Amino acid sequence: MHTELTEMLGIKYPVIMAPMFLVSNTAMVKAAIQGGITGAIPALNYRTIDEFKNALQELKNLNQCYGINLIVNKSNYKLKEQLNACIDNKVPFIITSLGSPEQVIKACRPLGIKVFCDVSDMAYARKAAALNPDALIAVNKFAGGHCGILDPKDFIPALKREFKHIPIISAGGVGDSNGIKEMIALGACGVSIGTPFIASVESPVTQEYKNACVTFTSKDIVLTTKLSGSPCTVINTPYVQQIGTQQSWLEKVLSKNKTLKKWVKMLIYKHGMDQLKKSAFAATYQNVWCAGPTIDYIHEISPIKEIVEKLTAEL
Repeated sequence: MHTELTEMLGIKYPVIMAPMFLVSNTAMVKAAIQGGITGAIPALNYRTIDEFKNALQELKNLNQCYGINLIVNKSNYKLKEQLNACIDNKVPFIITSLGSPEQVIKACRPLGIKVFCDVSDMAYARKAAALNPDALIAVNKFAGGHCGILDPKDFIPALKREFKHIPIISAGGVGDSNGIKEMIALGACGVSIGTPFIASVESPVTQEYKNACVTFTSKDIVLTTKLSGSPCTVINTPYVQQIGTQQSWLEKVLSKNKTLKKWVKMLIYKHGMDQLKKSAFAATYQNVWCAGPTIDYIHEISPIKEIVEKLTAEL
């Protein structure tokens, strides 16, 4: 299947293994590349800038296409160092999230590094499109983690009508080749897929997390605002049921206070991310596991090569 995405990135199939906080690593990206797709890793998955640079060097040595996800809002105080490391290693493509991509696009365009921008509504898409990125990633309401609010059947055609010169990549709700073909038919040039890869052999998360992805279904996926203040999809484990999915009245009040809201949001986010990290890598009953509705496509723990083969079997 040849699309603008396969041509831009030099890949066989129009699929990006989505950058997943805590989950994505170099082993997963290598396996994705071997399967004929590509993958991206959040820069924030690395605790120190030296660890990040080492990972970039490892990926650079592959001489293949891979990507890095950068959080581009003020909460990411490591952005400048991360971006410079990406530039030094000539990362093939960067995915920007949660802020203005202007700084990244200006730095990367002269070097031929492609920049794809996550967008979740038309207002933000207009702001990103005005900076002329290489593609927009339409994060829809079926995405795992921090999801959008729009149905891809409405969102993708709307983006194509308004931004005819910018390729659109769909993120969310795809777990098989029929889903890929459906998004292509709507006007997307490719898809970003995350959740089906969580329960892969190469994934670094605990066996309990992987088993949960096999056992639970999309009916068990709920939205919570307790992790970051923004809606995020998680598996409705007994612990999630115990703590609830809505912020407390005090958190809501403090989050609206002009003086305190910045610091309150930072504290909520840090606590939520620490909770996710503990759940992903340690045995605990306090499990908060991120996953999206495409958990329905996970039936066993498999090597990424096999997951890709199933995804692309009918393309």
